[in-house]
Amino acid sequence: MATVQTGLEHFLESPPKWVAGARLGLLCNPASVDSKVNHARLGIQQHFADKLKALYSPQHGFFAEKQDNMIESADGVDPVLNLPVYSLYGKTRKPTKSMLEPIDVLLVDLQDVGTRVYTFIYTLSYCLEAAKTLDKKVVVLDRPNPVNGKTIEGNCLNPDYRSFVGRYTLPMRHALTIGELARLFNEHFEIGCDLEIIPMKGWRRSMFFNQTGLPWVAPSPNLPSPVSTMVYPGQVLWEGTNVSEGRGTTLPFEQFGAPYLNPAKIVASIGDKSIPGIVLRPIVFEPTANKWQEQPCRGFQIHITDPGQYRPYETSLRLLQAIILHHKKEFEWKQPPYEYETRRLPIDLIIGDRQIRQQIENMESIDSLAESWQAGLDDFKKISREVHLYK
Repeated sequence: MATVQTGLEHFLESPPKWVAGARLGLLCNPASVDSKVNHARLGIQQHFADKLKALYSPQHGFFAEKQDNMIESADGVDPVLNLPVYSLYGKTRKPTKSMLEPIDVLLVDLQDVGTRVYTFIYTLSYCLEAAKTLDKKVVVLDRPNPVNGKTIEGNCLNPDYRSFVGRYTLPMRHALTIGELARLFNEHFEIGCDLEIIPMKGWRRSMFFNQTGLPWVAPSPNLPSPVSTMVYPGQVLWEGTNVSEGRGTTLPFEQFGAPYLNPAKIVASIGDKSIPGIVLRPIVFEPTANKWQEQPCRGFQIHITDPGQYRPYETSLRLLQAIILHHKKEFEWKQPPYEYETRRLPIDLIIGDRQIRQQIENMESIDSLAESWQAGLDDFKKISREVHLYK
């Protein structure tokens, strides 16, 4: 039985008075479910007959059917409720006036994964901006941060490297819920729309997803389990390289590798003491799609032994640096385009700072790099406390 009640269930159980006179829209995808795996749109339709007028979808589509980055979704019609579905990862990433015309209030029920580069939170930010311009209300139905609400990790985004995988100066692992992020965007970054958060009940900041009692439904195709979200803040780095991040396999992000990689050299280079909280198991895998399709890749599967000790971003940076050191001739940075950016290297957008990429290439100490980020993290901690909904 779930120990946490989501914002969705809180909303359905104790609806605000304003619902009676409002036309509702819902930004959602397959992970927008209650504790019994009933979809949000069905629960809202059941509780508020004829109030739901339109649906909206983020990256990967309304059914989360689009596998890869920059695979756009078209507008459509929900086959169950016969409502229009407007894609916010297609011809536009920001809702237009015509898209929001059918509604007064946009409900947002998305499962975020606690990592700066996950695009759902920037879809939310664009919705806040559109709502401000068009005088609409946004209501976020809050959900857990699956990688906990305490551990902050990584460098904060350099504003010169803003993109759709980083619009604001967040660290790679931000420790906020999607409702708290909405407050941060709206208040600290001064969007200023009419925003309301429906909080969870029973969630504690120390919780990883498997402690919530809630069912996991993949918010995107390559995050199939809570474990994949735990490695994602570091393993997403491989998207900016010619190393496979495990797309096209049954363990995306949990495993990584390339045909040229020598696992023994990598382990010898970084040493076990540099990777607390995990075991790196050497493997060979063959992706059925994406990088190195149908080619045997040598690499590792990450087995998490202590989630509290594991630092995914720093760990993957160490692994990245070791691969560059031992495979200079074979290793390559992925070239643009990447998430609508056609000039800058994808890795610079993912890391959020070109200088850090260059420091990694120059074999500067990851420990020293992490120390240099601390002042920015301290500032972010102070700012983020102001939007905390759960103490």
